[in-house]
Amino acid sequence: MKTIGLIAGIGRLPVEFARAARGMGFAVIAIGVAPGVDEELSKAADKFHTVGLGQLDKLLALLKQEAVQQVTMLGKVTKEHLFSGSARPDARMQQLLAGLKDLNDDTVMLALVRELAGEGIGVLDQTEFIRQLMPPAGVLTRLEPTPEQLADMEFGLGLARKIGGLDIGQTVIVKNKAVLAVEAIEGTDACIRRGGQLGRGAAIVAKAAKPKQDSRFDVPCVGPDTLAAMLESGAAALVMEAGKTLLVDRQTVIEQADKHGICIVVM
Repeated sequence: MKTIGLIAGIGRLPVEFARAARGMGFAVIAIGVAPGVDEELSKAADKFHTVGLGQLDKLLALLKQEAVQQVTMLGKVTKEHLFSGSARPDARMQQLLAGLKDLNDDTVMLALVRELAGEGIGVLDQTEFIRQLMPPAGVLTRLEPTPEQLADMEFGLGLARKIGGLDIGQTVIVKNKAVLAVEAIEGTDACIRRGGQLGRGAAIVAKAAKPKQDSRFDVPCVGPDTLAAMLESGAAALVMEAGKTLLVDRQTVIEQADKHGICIVVM
């Protein structure tokens, strides 16, 4: 049986991956690297370990111990932990970060990919086993978008691609073709809460991939947490990029959206 490593952050995506990979005959060695990793991951994977965020030496040692030669990196790990002091990078991680031109997402992740490669560990396309989670274009909910919402969705997606190209974030909140919030280090859900409140029940959430998205990391993802943030802030609709955005727990998300009158469109 082939072995694959899973470096896991927060959310349902690592669980979905572990189940899919095991269903294809792979042994999954999961390593949680952020506080709040889904509890189900320990059951979905063949083996489960935890490593403190920034403990690069320990992470690499575990992968070698388990004879892992290929990994995928899935789940939410926001950089705010580095700035808040809740993460304590080891000497190897500190050296890696100190040598970077900036701390943008792509810069940090590409450096980590190179570090893994230097130890003989390849990083797989995040969607290798879960492409079925990328919905095609269409309206997913019972509620259809209004013409005004469609115009905002197209406007928002265009802006989301632009901020992605600058490696700022992947989500923009808009209303009446005005920008209410832009995702940065705080992450998607916090961005939605801020922008949704400003939108007063009419905000549109737009999520798109970066124009030159590296599929080994940071592929945009929507799931139950996204919808919960929308409900909490009163956002009205969500648009995601077709064929480039993952939708986790699709049935749950759509059922909740239908129940609360939220429109979800893929375009």
